[in-house]
Amino acid sequence: MASELQPIITRRREQMFPHLEPHEIDRMRRFGEPKTFNAGDFLAKIDEIGAGFIIVLSGNVDVTQRDITGATKLIVTHTQGSFMGELAQMSGRPSLVDAIATTTVEALVIAPSRLRALLIAEAELGERIMRALILRRVGLLETGAGPVIIGRAGSSDVLRLQNFLSRNGHPHTDLDPDVDPEAKALIERFHVETSALPIVLCPSGDFLQNPTELKLARCIGLVGALDGDRVYDVAIVGAGPAGMAAAVYAASEGLSVIVLDCRSFGGQAGASSRIENYLGFPTGITGMALMARAFNQAQKFGAEFAIPSEVVALDTQKDGGRNIFTLHLSDGQKVRAHSLVVASGVRYRRLGVDNIEDFEGSSVHYWASPLEGKLCSRQEVVLVGAGNSAGQATVYLAGRAEKVWLLARGGDISASMSQYLVDRIRGLPNVEIQTTSEITQLDGADGVLDTISWRRASGDEVCRKIRHLFLFIGADPETAWLSGTGVKLDVKGFVLTGVGAGENCASLESSVPGIFAIGDVRAGSIKRVAAGVGEGAQVVAALHAFLGAANVVQPAT
Repeated sequence: MASELQPIITRRREQMFPHLEPHEIDRMRRFGEPKTFNAGDFLAKIDEIGAGFIIVLSGNVDVTQRDITGATKLIVTHTQGSFMGELAQMSGRPSLVDAIATTTVEALVIAPSRLRALLIAEAELGERIMRALILRRVGLLETGAGPVIIGRAGSSDVLRLQNFLSRNGHPHTDLDPDVDPEAKALIERFHVETSALPIVLCPSGDFLQNPTELKLARCIGLVGALDGDRVYDVAIVGAGPAGMAAAVYAASEGLSVIVLDCRSFGGQAGASSRIENYLGFPTGITGMALMARAFNQAQKFGAEFAIPSEVVALDTQKDGGRNIFTLHLSDGQKVRAHSLVVASGVRYRRLGVDNIEDFEGSSVHYWASPLEGKLCSRQEVVLVGAGNSAGQATVYLAGRAEKVWLLARGGDISASMSQYLVDRIRGLPNVEIQTTSEITQLDGADGVLDTISWRRASGDEVCRKIRHLFLFIGADPETAWLSGTGVKLDVKGFVLTGVGAGENCASLESSVPGIFAIGDVRAGSIKRVAAGVGEGAQVVAALHAFLGAANVVQPAT
């Protein structure tokens, strides 16, 4: 247990910073270009896109991290046989650290596209390199590299920005002006009134006042300009389990792939505290860990990501008898592709209580991540829902909250929840199940709940002083952007596929040739992570058949 409390750089240093043997470096030379750096030269600089993955052939390089005062801290000194980089180097994103030559350095520089080729061609070496890149990102997550969020803990906007960065696997630091002297100093430096919080200090030195997720993503280099003239083999809308699986399999089979999502990779599964019924993980795995692995895997095979990017409309043009689908984004950019996979999933339903919007983000939550778990530590909470997501959240929160009131509108949670979750919940001493119950009133002020009232099956009203409400009451499909496209939907708005869409449609194909639907957004789908992953793999065969018939690409052999 004590070793688990040590930072990862201490526990797994050898895996984070392995040394390559001369014969291993020789095998990698064909992927890179030799380059010489003089003492004092930057090989990587915070907030700047670097040359890529760098192997040190001779000389020394100090890798340092800056804190909010601008002071530097040494992370590691790279010497002969070391390599520089972390996950940012796979996608050509700005560096999160500085790397400075302290002597003359001879190096082998491998561009991001060639790094992906190396990881695939040299499987054994690629495994060691990939593990090191991931562990280095975990280390940066621990130490808080990247942007600094300054705002009061529990603020809905602070939570919104924290969730966005956390769910996209991006390091950041959180400072509360009520407890952190550094936060007060920064507020004074930028002449910001506390009523204007939160602010975000980007690695570039710019500061943003309560930014949107897109504005923050641009400031830290998560998203950039898209090439509106390029035509991809396939565009995938949605980066949940289904969309991510489609990206991995399509990219690994040589298709050019771009994935778009309006929030983060992982979808609803990414917010799950623990998935225990996914094949191959007998002890369970957090949704974030599973989806982060899939995200890195898709990048390894060359899939491109534009997150956050919200698709607001779709139109189709003809090009030599072939359809080209154009996705219009909320920021005015566009993406074009020969085929389209709709994996946009669903959005959580709101509770039918008049003033619920007043408390969303600060007291009303639609997922239970460590951020929310910390907020409600040693408090009573109410959770509404009876599906597997509700069950997983109940188990997670029960380990942090003083008591969890589980409210189900139906009569028995086992009718809609997996039995292993039902058994576990019934064995938790601090969980009280209230069936045939519904929320009737929320009271509070300034975005913070004070009391929650609900009606029991007997008709009795219960009113308790509770500050946090978790809602898992079902979801509606994210298909508004398909309006006017000819894609047939069922009465609930889910995408019809196969025989339900038309006589000649493939099993996952919509009523529009070249547009496919997978995962939760598809009518009749099984709402499970494994089912979504299976459909993501299955749709690639249909994509090959469609693109091959249209003479766009040839099926993989």
